[in-house]
Amino acid sequence: MINRLCIIGLGLMGGSLAAALKAQGMVNTVVATGRRSGSLQRGVELGVIDEYTLDLAAAVRGADMVVIATPTQVAEAVLESLAPLMTADMIVTDVASVKGNMQQAAERIFGEVPANLVLAHPIAGSEQSGVDAAKADLFRDHRVILTPLDNTDVDAVSKVRAMWRACGAEVLCMSVSDHDAVLASTSHLPHVLAYTLVDALAKDGRAGEIFKFAAGGFRDFTRIASSDPTMWHDIVLANRDAVLAGIDQFSCHLAELRSAIEQGDGAKIYTVFDQAKKARDEHFLGQYLNGQSAKKAE
Repeated sequence: MINRLCIIGLGLMGGSLAAALKAQGMVNTVVATGRRSGSLQRGVELGVIDEYTLDLAAAVRGADMVVIATPTQVAEAVLESLAPLMTADMIVTDVASVKGNMQQAAERIFGEVPANLVLAHPIAGSEQSGVDAAKADLFRDHRVILTPLDNTDVDAVSKVRAMWRACGAEVLCMSVSDHDAVLASTSHLPHVLAYTLVDALAKDGRAGEIFKFAAGGFRDFTRIASSDPTMWHDIVLANRDAVLAGIDQFSCHLAELRSAIEQGDGAKIYTVFDQAKKARDEHFLGQYLNGQSAKKAE
């Protein structure tokens, strides 16, 4: 049970976390803080939070759990402002999509990552943003990755894990470097591709016709291009090296496929498509079906 939860940055992620914990009766009081009172007041109206203040010091005073729920690059600045306010009995965690920059920021600010700072990343979201988009079930059946270091307090990790499990999430631990490399491939790169494809087509002289006749495949592939561009701008810059490595690897594969199409190499084209289908069915569809079977068993 969390006595006083402080959410710094009340948007989709912070609002959904607060809503989930309140729905499960896992928190006594939720206070939020941010730069603008409008979204915070809206959080009170929606019943997502109990109170708010624009004063960071007042918001975290007495909190046993503090969640930095701002975009990735803003989270670094928040951590710096939070540093003089942190106490030994306060657990601080975050929801940022990139962990390497948060680790580096903590080391720069504190000298080393504090034992009561548990870096975390819930792999869930929506193309919608803001507290009005918050959902109590946003994290249900999704994964949350914790990236504790050797000096991270075991009790702090346990409490953060329990918090996310109360939201219905599966909680896993990874190293910071592994997290950023994996997420660059599975999340950050797909967003780069979706944004780039839509932007390229929008600049085409036949953009009107192209989008008019776009069917389900195009909508499915480009859905994430409707995500918040500010947030994804921050993410790709924060995880620059891993994202660039992913782009380079993808570009090589795309160049090989382009060559096969140009040369009319049907065998090569079929092999790429067939291998991709099998890989997706095995690693993605298989996980989904196993998850559905587990739910029925419950």
